[in-house]
Amino acid sequence: MTAPTKPQRTSPTEAPSGSAHGEHLHSPVIAWFDEHARDLPWRRPEAGAWGVMVSEFMLQQTPVNRVLPVYEQWLARWPRPADLAKEAPGEAVRAWGRLGYPRRALRLHGAAVAITERHGGDVPTDHAQLLALPGIGEYTAAAVASFAYGQRHAVLDTNVRRVFARAVTGVQYPPNATTAAERRLARALLPDDERIAARWAAASMELGALVCTARNEGCQRCPIAAQCAWRLAGKPEHEGPPRRGQTYAGTDRQVRGKLLAVLREAHAPVPQALLDRVWHEPVQRARALDGLVADGLVEPLPGGLYRLPLG
Repeated sequence: MTAPTKPQRTSPTEAPSGSAHGEHLHSPVIAWFDEHARDLPWRRPEAGAWGVMVSEFMLQQTPVNRVLPVYEQWLARWPRPADLAKEAPGEAVRAWGRLGYPRRALRLHGAAVAITERHGGDVPTDHAQLLALPGIGEYTAAAVASFAYGQRHAVLDTNVRRVFARAVTGVQYPPNATTAAERRLARALLPDDERIAARWAAASMELGALVCTARNEGCQRCPIAAQCAWRLAGKPEHEGPPRRGQTYAGTDRQVRGKLLAVLREAHAPVPQALLDRVWHEPVQRARALDGLVADGLVEPLPGGLYRLPLG
């Protein structure tokens, strides 16, 4: 009797075409999503395309539990792009709170201004027009087109990339940066039907967020565990470049956050002396403040004063 052949692992550049796998993955993953999807406000019909866009900006590198309260406050204050566009960009930075990576707030404000000026205040439905908005990259344009308008696009965030790497390619983690091979695989895995494709995009993302997680993956709860190339190969350890950690304590990011916290709380320009109190090391503090000014997040004024940007 011939011994069963051990599943062969493939590198990301040798990923099999999606046509051989997609149809067997779509139904179980979408069925799982129908039963287990979280009830999130940006998934509700009343969120609209603007609500979806706001969520996509906020969720980049930020967990859902931190985003939820800020998202709800944001939409209550600025229910349409034109409402945000009327405000100074500094108000977007202030409302961003402690979500981190505050340049996202400036980019979202810039997108709101462009939507108001170019599209009459409505988030465009056309993928190319979405991609042309300031602050909108490949991922966000595809996500808004898919989740808000039900279109057929490959939506590749970290969670989706991890699901595809394991289920199809047979490796524990995807590359640090999205590759052309991953994009080809994602397009090949897309269902032909537009409505199902949009559902697949959301379902595969949720699977990566709740089950096929970076650590302590829940294979026993996975609807495609029996087909997963990585599990069938015995879950081999990651062999690629080291995974990037997200250190925070003691970094310029932490100092920038402390400086911005002072400016967010103040409704008048802040003197340099007040900012000097937030961090003990003067060289790093000055570097962080200079970076905030260079990024357009802080506006220097005569007399050693600083404020959030007005325009």
